Amino acid sequence: MPARTQGYPWNLVYSTAIHGSSLKTLYRNMAGLDSPVLLVIKDIHKKVFGAFSSDPFKVSKYCYGTGETFLFSFNPDFQHYTWSGENSYFVSGNWDSLQIGGGGGGFALWLDADLYHGASFSCPTFHNAPLSTDEDFIVQDVEVWTVQN
Repeated sequence: MPARTQGYPWNLVYSTAIHGSSLKTLYRNMAGLDSPVLLVIKDIHKKVFGAFSSDPFKVSKYCYGTGETFLFSFNPDFQHYTWSGENSYFVSGNWDSLQIGGGGGGFALWLDADLYHGASFSCPTFHNAPLSTDEDFIVQDVEVWTVQN
């Protein structure tokens, strides 16, 4: 984790188990936040993966975030994919989906508006392997955590 997040407590901002499966609720719960977030996903095959974003998730016309943003998966060992420097397509959000990473025709991580369907492809932003067992996956749980400083 980046140094600016170390030593601070982490707080749960959003959980499908508590808040239901809605990207709109996820965005609403992050309104007003100005701190990095950790997205953790478990798919129906019990695979755990996600992303650290330098900025909270929001609806935006343009990509946002910084080179602090990274991806991770447990496959079963921990895999970590940092910014390649090739492009700056870190995070993009709209009412229909949340996308992390991009370029080359696919997103490193994509979630639909119901936080039910997702996809993960290799992309130039992180030079990552697909994060889930299958490129298209069904979400079991989503959590978003943030540091409180």
